[in-house]
Amino acid sequence: MKILNLYAGIGGNRRLWGESHEITAIEYKPEIAKIYQDFFPNDKVVVGDAHQYLLDHFSEFDFIWSSPPCQTHSKMNIANSLSPYKENIKQLKHGGGILPRYPKMELYQEIIFLTHHFKGKWCVENVIGYYEPLIQPQKIAKHYFWTNFLLRDFVGEGRGMGKDESVEKLSKLKGFDLTSYKGIDRRLLLRNCVELELAKHILDLAVTPIEINKKLF
Repeated sequence: MKILNLYAGIGGNRRLWGESHEITAIEYKPEIAKIYQDFFPNDKVVVGDAHQYLLDHFSEFDFIWSSPPCQTHSKMNIANSLSPYKENIKQLKHGGGILPRYPKMELYQEIIFLTHHFKGKWCVENVIGYYEPLIQPQKIAKHYFWTNFLLRDFVGEGRGMGKDESVEKLSKLKGFDLTSYKGIDRRLLLRNCVELELAKHILDLAVTPIEINKKLF
């Protein structure tokens, strides 16, 4: 298949996809795109805005995977939030928290767009948010997935990540050795990788999917 991999990062979701597909990856940061290209030299890597690239090129692909930035949807917005009000101004001075902010709605824009305009198979992935999702997802392994095909139950190792995970352990878990790369947050990049086996599971289902009623979305 011709696959579009949006917000590709270093390619965590792509790690077990093999080399039988024609894959185009979109990553906004050049230094991260270079890492992706080093690990997947046969893929076409584009440095640019994934949200706009989807709009301009969606009809060129058979399968689209999108992982829009999750920070503004994450439960950390509540668990680690800071109040801007005067009674908590001392808390602000200490830093280490998150001021109230809008969730980025590109996530739902892409789900709606793909549902109504894209003829191939697609998957949009994000974290479980701090609010009730505006469009009902399928929930697997602590993530939300929106697709136009049914995701069978995923039976994996359930290898969750805690805050104390070391870079070395994450490197082994995710299959990326980033020791030669400087000026990057290795731990953050590795934590942002989708579970390898789950991403492969979803792609395999996209090849021979079970159709679902689009009214669910």
